[in-house]
Amino acid sequence: MRAIASSCRHTQTAAAMAPGSRCSRRQQLLVAVAVVLLLAAAPTGCSAARSKKSYEAIFSFGDSLSDAGNLIADGIPKSLTTARAPYGMTFFGRPTGRCSNGRLVVDFLAEHFGLPLPPASKAHGADFSKGANFAITGATALEYSFFKQHGIDQRIWNTGSINTQIGWLQDMKPSLCKSDQECKDYFGKSLFVVGEFGGNDYNAPLFSGVAFSEVKTYVPLVAKAIANGVEKLIELGAKDLLVPGVLPIGCFPLYLTLYNTSSKADYNARTGCLRRYNRLAFHHNRELKQQLDELQKKYPETKIMYGDYFKAAMQFVVSPGNFGFSSAMQACCGAGGQGNYNFNLKKKCGEEGASVCSNPSSYVSWDGIHMTEAAYRYVANGWLNGPYAEPPILK
Repeated sequence: MRAIASSCRHTQTAAAMAPGSRCSRRQQLLVAVAVVLLLAAAPTGCSAARSKKSYEAIFSFGDSLSDAGNLIADGIPKSLTTARAPYGMTFFGRPTGRCSNGRLVVDFLAEHFGLPLPPASKAHGADFSKGANFAITGATALEYSFFKQHGIDQRIWNTGSINTQIGWLQDMKPSLCKSDQECKDYFGKSLFVVGEFGGNDYNAPLFSGVAFSEVKTYVPLVAKAIANGVEKLIELGAKDLLVPGVLPIGCFPLYLTLYNTSSKADYNARTGCLRRYNRLAFHHNRELKQQLDELQKKYPETKIMYGDYFKAAMQFVVSPGNFGFSSAMQACCGAGGQGNYNFNLKKKCGEEGASVCSNPSSYVSWDGIHMTEAAYRYVANGWLNGPYAEPPILK
């Protein structure tokens, strides 16, 4: 519009100042009409500012990829290494309950929208008016009863399933808004980050020795549980929901160490990741996306976004240098340089005998299970602008 208006001004000025130069009445009329139409269609300065994407609050749910301290809000379990130094060293300067050296994806999203980092929902005396983080380390999509029924509940840390976390939100509602309609309006202007869920639903049976073929049968159940949770949030008033898939677990230092094999066929020749575990993660993500597509059709007034952890992590593995990483499959905080992946279950990050790298920002993996702040920053940007979200938050 600016270019056309400038052209119009130039034409009119030339006609007025240069004897013998004239715009025909028809040309002047056409230019004038074009400018009027463009000005009418263009937003004013104020409305342009209003149209910029913004949220009143961010509400986050999930497991250790999103936990901001719920697991330690009422005391720190003695065996919990993630509540010890050097966790939190990069940004906070102390452990906060986040399973990384610094901020998580949801923290970067909050910063982008000018919101405070969503506090852990169990934090005492916190202000939740701008959002809350209900995620808790060890959370699952499926209910605790499912794992108990299958005899693998000893691998489940807590009963903070997706349904439980949504229940925590409902308990908090009276302090956030006064009526159902006010709550729906408030939630409709907020961003909901629903997950990651699913990782622990597969970790628990796999680490318990359940046959891989049986674990695969859990995938539709897990994806449906996540979709059901998303639908509950929509019914509460959520309109913008970002739902992440799971990471490529076959590239985790933890999995690469636990399931190390001498068979080259078990590894992807290009990435060095374990094939079958990445196929499981891919299968989950595909199933989840199908469930989300169905929800989007059912609720066309909402924006349901798929957050692609898998694609981001695979790009880090394939081309780490493109992102400033020197190592993609070695843990920064780990077993003092032991093995190919710097991971040892007896010397986990935060335990005696473990050590931390000098430059965490050059690593993708923080502790062999979770990513570094630097990696999470790239994921957050990819969720905001693409290419790691379908569709991106800002588009």
